[in-house]
Amino acid sequence: MFNFKRPLSGRVLAAALAGCLLVTGAAAAQSRLVPASEFYFAEEARTTRPVVAIQGEGDALTEALLKAVARKPRAQAETAQLAHVAMTGGRPELGIELYDRALRNLGTTDILYRPVLWNYGWDLLRNGDAEAALARWETLMRARSVTADWMPPTFALALWELDRKDEAVEWYAAAVRTHPDRWTYPDRFDELLPDWLPAEREALAKVQQAWQADPPQWR
Repeated sequence: MFNFKRPLSGRVLAAALAGCLLVTGAAAAQSRLVPASEFYFAEEARTTRPVVAIQGEGDALTEALLKAVARKPRAQAETAQLAHVAMTGGRPELGIELYDRALRNLGTTDILYRPVLWNYGWDLLRNGDAEAALARWETLMRARSVTADWMPPTFALALWELDRKDEAVEWYAAAVRTHPDRWTYPDRFDELLPDWLPAEREALAKVQQAWQADPPQWR
């Protein structure tokens, strides 16, 4: 059973560090990330949802998830939910270990594969690792040919955080092309992005301002 108060072992820390180095190396070698399609209309409600195997909150939820994972180590939904609890509770190393464990047992066609990766990306971003978050979302984008409506604003945010501002504006332009009534101005961000943190909406507003100053044309 996982102990949230116990320091991670040297083996786990080494594995986490190796994973971070692999992600960083891959990101350094990658080319520019810009929209491959002009429009992003596809709705992916099954992807953009929290992974909730057990209802609850606080210590009671943590204990219930720990017991579920102990009883059934391949309980992917419970493992992913526990990963989220760990990462939002100040244990990002443990969260990464748990997310990776869940993904090892999920095929790309599994119904949980996309929401687990999507949530993993957000938890990484909110723990200060925009590079790793972007890598998870890129994996989703490349896993199958999907032009999902979550992609333009999400990629715009991550790329802006990484100071890849030109690419961020390209993605924001895709959002505006797809839904000009939603994204031309930032006055609907609270309505459109209710699960985003205020700082994330503020960052996207900066992308919107950069787009408005010099909107790129679709090539």
